Amino acid sequence: MEFASYGLEIYSSEVDDHGVDFIVKDKNGRFCEIQVKSLRNKGYVFVQKSKFDISNKNLYLTLLLFENGKSPDMFIIPSGVWEKPNEVFVDRNYDKPGQKSAPEYGINISLKNYDILDIFRFQEVIREFTEKKLC
Repeated sequence: MEFASYGLEIYSSEVDDHGVDFIVKDKNGRFCEIQVKSLRNKGYVFVQKSKFDISNKNLYLTLLLFENGKSPDMFIIPSGVWEKPNEVFVDRNYDKPGQKSAPEYGINISLKNYDILDIFRFQEVIREFTEKKLC
């Protein structure tokens, strides 16, 4: 609903087998694919690599962080941030013997690194969607 409040059209995905929860269309007809993840408090959240192609420049992860008694903090993160992993945006392959998890891109969220997410705050990035036409 937050995207729609900025005049963007929203199209839901019939089936979430490609890691896209919905599509956003701007007023010029351009589309962006959105994957949504949420987390209560701080911690770790991830998307499987098989469902999140970081070479797709029209793919974004919308992250909602919930804390008791507060509105959620919302972030829009372009898929390209995982091209250069760091302490917040991690790339895990799990390719060592005995590791059974599927390869994933993750986000480590702690009090120490929370400020790194500031440039991805919804209110900042949504302007780029509506003014600069990121999609």
